Amino acid sequence: MNTQNDNGAAVAAVAGVGDPGNQRNGEETAITDRGYNFPNSRKVYVSGRLYPDIRVPFREISLAPTKSVTGRIEVNEPVRVYDTRGPWGDPEFHGDVTQGLPPLRARWIRDRGDVEEYEGRPVKPIDDGWLSSAHAAARRDQLANLKSPISNPPRRPLRAKPGKCVTQLWYARQGIITPEMEFIAIRENGRAAAGGVEPGPRNGAQESGVTAAGYNRNDLRFAHCGERFGANIPREITPEFVRDEVARGRAIIPANINHPESEPMIIGRNFLVKINANIGNSAIASSIEEEVEKMRWATKWGADTVMDLSTGKNIHATREWIIRNSPVPIGTVPIYQAVEKVGGRAEELTWEIYRDTLIEQAEQGVDYFTIHAGVLLRYIPLTVNRATGIVSRGGSIMAKWCLAHHQENFLYTHWDEICEIMAAYDISFSIGDGLRPGSIADANDEAQFAELYTQGELTRRAWAHHVQVMNEGPGHIPMHLIKENMEKQLEWCDEAPFYTLGPLTTDIA
Repeated sequence: MNTQNDNGAAVAAVAGVGDPGNQRNGEETAITDRGYNFPNSRKVYVSGRLYPDIRVPFREISLAPTKSVTGRIEVNEPVRVYDTRGPWGDPEFHGDVTQGLPPLRARWIRDRGDVEEYEGRPVKPIDDGWLSSAHAAARRDQLANLKSPISNPPRRPLRAKPGKCVTQLWYARQGIITPEMEFIAIRENGRAAAGGVEPGPRNGAQESGVTAAGYNRNDLRFAHCGERFGANIPREITPEFVRDEVARGRAIIPANINHPESEPMIIGRNFLVKINANIGNSAIASSIEEEVEKMRWATKWGADTVMDLSTGKNIHATREWIIRNSPVPIGTVPIYQAVEKVGGRAEELTWEIYRDTLIEQAEQGVDYFTIHAGVLLRYIPLTVNRATGIVSRGGSIMAKWCLAHHQENFLYTHWDEICEIMAAYDISFSIGDGLRPGSIADANDEAQFAELYTQGELTRRAWAHHVQVMNEGPGHIPMHLIKENMEKQLEWCDEAPFYTLGPLTTDIA
């Protein structure tokens, strides 16, 4: 049976969003927007084969027909694109931010039998930046009508059972293909897999007119062969390929077990390029409502991950609202909150305060932490003659602490303990580049490469704990120095994903 959408195009009648049981393996569910945000498109769900209950979202965009020079009308097939909006982009979803998103991954996580609920640490006034009894009273007044998104029953945090490991890297190394991995494989194949057709060649030789595989150059799947620099993207992404790339450390799946609302995604050189969006309040600007709206706005336009870089008051409450409403992984820089807990005085930071902050954020569901453990005491003098010094906020905080105490960076000396916390919740590392250049004058200098070499050491130590790792990389690299930077990162960090900062990746126009 066919029906007509708002644009007059025929679409198949399908099962409702809330009724995945009506789908057969590998089939799809489609929801026409009918005037909801994008009237010329619809939300399409593709089910899994290994795990038939998974439903991978795509957005199918209708195209107008083409009129040729002869007057002949050519019908253009719809285009299906990667979708990051989660339920917020589904007109059949009627939730709101006070309720949060449905816990998509909750059953997958519990069915593995390796997690346990526990009481968790109590939320303290200092978590939101209130340092005194007067501040605490102000907190009660300010947040009297601002509760966390409602969960029914009340949400209790999860962690790995004693003797168990719950990371996607651990599962991959055991040869286990998780539901997250199949979800990602379908998602990465994109339009071709969503439409049930064989993907076109990505790296094969191309001929004039039609490729060897029979694809016309006007086909959206057509791509010219280029320099791969060691990347090996197959014609079709399979769940086994996803598993293998994660097991090798060449890709990560940021997916804290306490963020079941997120839709699985992957970061790695053999997968689609991903874009992060930074949001966050400050001491003088923004509110919780505005930060949640920023997150929703970013994911509406394709942000694959979001970092909450809040530095003002109500950091804990802001993060809770963002995570409970986010369909994409959320990252943070825990040192930002930790330094707020000591009134902004970096030299007063302690390992105990930082450790407590890690656990606080782990229980909320943060998917990846940026941790500047590579800023070593002996590297700081290497920045003295720079044009722009140390421009990383996290890097400058740790440099100030090291110089004030004349001690080694406590993030480095406590790295193995940090790894144990990360492994208990499946939080991924984004090993921070606190000594990155702030201008092209400082690009690829001794300080930058000294830290990058240490990032490689930290990567291997994290892998020993089965913790997933990506490395934060620089911006402000002139075009002719990018290749050297990449080659050293691939060698020293064993092909772990490289998360370069932007949009000013390089300073040329």
